[in-house]
Amino acid sequence: MTPADLSRTVLRAVRRAVDEGALRAPVPARVRVERTRPGGSGDYACAVALQLAGPAALPALEVAAVLRERVAAEPGVGRVEITGPGFLSFTLDAPAAGDRAVLDAVRDQGLAYGHGDALREEILQFHHAREVRAAVTAHAVRRLVVAQGARVRVSCAEASDPDWARLGVTVDAHGTPPVPLTGIRPVPAGATAGQLLERLGPDAARWGLLRPAGHDRAALGPELLVQGEANPLFRVRYAHARARALTRGAALLGFTAGHDPDGEGPFPYDGAARPLLDLIADHPGVLLAGARHRAPDRVARQLEAVAHAFFDFHDSCPPLPAGDEKPSAAHRARLALAEAAGTVLAGGLSLLGIRAPEHL
Repeated sequence: MTPADLSRTVLRAVRRAVDEGALRAPVPARVRVERTRPGGSGDYACAVALQLAGPAALPALEVAAVLRERVAAEPGVGRVEITGPGFLSFTLDAPAAGDRAVLDAVRDQGLAYGHGDALREEILQFHHAREVRAAVTAHAVRRLVVAQGARVRVSCAEASDPDWARLGVTVDAHGTPPVPLTGIRPVPAGATAGQLLERLGPDAARWGLLRPAGHDRAALGPELLVQGEANPLFRVRYAHARARALTRGAALLGFTAGHDPDGEGPFPYDGAARPLLDLIADHPGVLLAGARHRAPDRVARQLEAVAHAFFDFHDSCPPLPAGDEKPSAAHRARLALAEAAGTVLAGGLSLLGIRAPEHL
């Protein structure tokens, strides 16, 4: 069960409790589930009982007890505890099965892993100034919200800069609608799309414009072109390329990714593999948060974290056998995780409008 699955499970429990008359409160649009902080209980925690206590005119502990009874019976949930003033803490059942579910979801959904329909009821219009950073940000936000089911129209205050097309930007109309997209700090010295493309090319320019939060200064110097670990864009793209190279290397050695030779048995994801798998499991939530908050920088930071965890995993748990070593179940499982990381990196870069080369 992924965090997104658990969130939907808790939301269903709330809806069921309301339908059954056990709670008299409006059903929230969504339920936020977070990883338990150090020292906490269980794998995930949720404050929905505190959120509903006021509208339900009940103590939060009573609301939590109502929800606990309904969530505890759900498949994949091992234990539900009530902690503090009314927090629900969840321990997921059969972690190996949960790990498989995450990687199976990545494999089945491919670059669309993390896309959903949470915003399917929303019809949005974004309006931005005739400025390159605002245009690129609006385009990336459009991609994020469309990936969550929304319908979007983007307009600009004036006619588009023709060079925006070379950055992948499209604008549906120009004029002045009532709700502008605000909080985007312009690039230094009013640099144009053409100038950025000449110095950096489309991928580095988009990363430099999108990686900082909208209100922060965009770093658009030559460091974006450095092919080394100090450049986060290079590190993200190199991690993707390395993951793809592992697949090609495994094919030459005659094996493919898998949980183990028979599809059963232990799932060897611990040590350095665990942080990477957790980040992959969290990816759908990050994409949804990026869409809701109109914040493509959240996606960029997530990709950096995945790349960092990938290299830690790769160095500690090599997916390919060395020397005369024969491919084992562990290698197959590690390769499955590496391939999932590559898919997440490629999908995230695509939402930002940045290419993910197979070779660097």
